Amino acid sequence: MDSPIRLFSLAKRGLSNYLRKRSFCVSFEVTYRCNARCKHCHLGGPVHEVRATPQRYGELCRQIKPVVAQVSGGEPLLRKDLEEIIGALRTPNRAPFIVLTTNGLLLSKERYLSLRESGVDEFSLSLDYPDERHDEFRRVPGLFRRIEKLIQELDSGNNKAITLSCVVQSDNFKDLITLAELALQWKLKINFSAYTPLRTKDKSYLLSENEREEFKEIIAQLLCFKRRYKNIYTSDYILRRMINYFEKGSIANCRAGERFLVVNPDGTLSPCGLIIKDYKSQEELKEDFLNNNHCGDCYTSLRANAERPKSYLIKDSLSIIF
Repeated sequence: MDSPIRLFSLAKRGLSNYLRKRSFCVSFEVTYRCNARCKHCHLGGPVHEVRATPQRYGELCRQIKPVVAQVSGGEPLLRKDLEEIIGALRTPNRAPFIVLTTNGLLLSKERYLSLRESGVDEFSLSLDYPDERHDEFRRVPGLFRRIEKLIQELDSGNNKAITLSCVVQSDNFKDLITLAELALQWKLKINFSAYTPLRTKDKSYLLSENEREEFKEIIAQLLCFKRRYKNIYTSDYILRRMINYFEKGSIANCRAGERFLVVNPDGTLSPCGLIIKDYKSQEELKEDFLNNNHCGDCYTSLRANAERPKSYLIKDSLSIIF
């Protein structure tokens, strides 16, 4: 549990950023390189890229002042200086809250402890199926059992600082309750994010009309499961909004570049991870992008969480603390 001083710092920054229309979350995509070949993603394999220094990421974090600093990729664990990056983003006992997203292939118990010591508050660990189907979807043989082994090696208590992250799509939506049950068994929380075809242009993972009717029932079951066991991180608002997203194929009024944004591996800025730009500053991003953004074709977790109405931002934050 964070100290009262840390909680006050996070709450104060959240309120300040809301009033000043600053970003709640910044995703530091520290590399596009990845050691998986996920079916829903356009990244994977080695890439030639310019990478900013940990100090540069730290400077940007202090300039932008997010409530949450997400460290992602690609696969961030492929950076050998990852602990240094985390340390550069961290301000002891103050905001931001640091989340590291990973597919888990390189996350050993030793690396987990090292990154926690460096300042990672939470790991977002990808898991799309409750069994070895996850290996096939991520195209990494043995990945599911590796994740299971890691969880078993960690402390058996309820504060492993890991949230499972599931991308909801046509091939796994029937497994969402089973995934929530597995997270409960592992004493973890789970978060759900909607699939988008923006990465690969593959619309086959969107839900059909018949599947959407069944999905509504599953969402109702998830909400009941959440009330009973309290291990589903996803806001009620977001779960219900996912139904609208899959029905319409979009959610209007995207606030990328305002409520959330991305820092590219080289230290330039993009409005989101699906619209890659190379803006040199927030001012340049806002002037060129915000008034011309008509995209609504995703409902990723980053967007969904940042765009919650004020009432849900407060309610959800309090439920996490208490």
